[in-house]
Amino acid sequence: MIGLFKQKTPTNILFVFILGILLKLPLFKHSTLPATDEYTSILYEALVSFLNSFGQKSATIYAVLTYLLLFSQAMLLNKLINDHRMTQRVTYLPAVSYLLVTSLFPEWSFFSAPLIVNSLVLFIFIELFKLYNLSNAKTSIYNIGLATGLSAFIFFPSIILFGWLLVGLLVIRTFRANEWLICFLGVLTPFYFYFAWLLYVGTKNWTQAFTSFHVVIPDSPISLWSAISAFLVVFPFLIGGYLVQVNLRKMLIQVRKNWSLVFIYILFAMLIPFLNSGNTGFQNSMFLTVPFAAFHASAYIYTKKRWLPFLIFWTTVSFVLIYQFKGPGW
Repeated sequence: MIGLFKQKTPTNILFVFILGILLKLPLFKHSTLPATDEYTSILYEALVSFLNSFGQKSATIYAVLTYLLLFSQAMLLNKLINDHRMTQRVTYLPAVSYLLVTSLFPEWSFFSAPLIVNSLVLFIFIELFKLYNLSNAKTSIYNIGLATGLSAFIFFPSIILFGWLLVGLLVIRTFRANEWLICFLGVLTPFYFYFAWLLYVGTKNWTQAFTSFHVVIPDSPISLWSAISAFLVVFPFLIGGYLVQVNLRKMLIQVRKNWSLVFIYILFAMLIPFLNSGNTGFQNSMFLTVPFAAFHASAYIYTKKRWLPFLIFWTTVSFVLIYQFKGPGW
């Protein structure tokens, strides 16, 4: 199976889609409606209200949208890694890794604000990686800031990614005050238009644009199942990180900077689950799935021991199926 997805064949897109369906079958069988509470950001709450009225609170609609989001994100991550030569060969393993990683915790396959924001995160990665070769990058930098601002309107704790964005600009480009200002204006744009709309309708409740922002310990259920899931997330990540480090000298400077951005993103994404007071389990940790999947794919590609990718892949697939169909996963 690993050998199949290592091939640069367009038909592998279909195989990835089918594999994702098999891994996410409980999503369609036990589909649920998304929950909103006092910590829900305004744009996400409006989207859920619209979908509820449009689909008359049909859980099936959310199941289909969730899978389409997950599959599109998997393909975007695959394109990101292949287009920027972040691994030694073009494969479909990043897409496979993303679908596998997001199947290890059920909360990562629910329709949620972090799931939607992950699409914007991938967009930001794509635009950041392009900046290295751009002489005039003002448009891309503004778009990056705008995507970050929209992320905050969907899931407010993701505003912390603005710090990662500034560090990323320092890594990719030399400091230019005008570019940082343009980025900041991009972040402020959604807030500007929202406040203008509040003035237009005669409402002065500015706090509606912001939700709770408290530092707390995440209330995540700990069990043997979740411990095994965490191990299957972290172990291939550590292997992939080590192998990337070993091969870093063989990579172009731009590729090294790209991997640095991915690692720095992990440091910021690890803080997000601590910036939400809601009882969401592992849901807010979904921001880690993009970089973890990238390193998982590296573990499959760079290792010289053929049995290791085979063991990791089938152990993960077997656990996901047992967890979802025989265990308490869904």
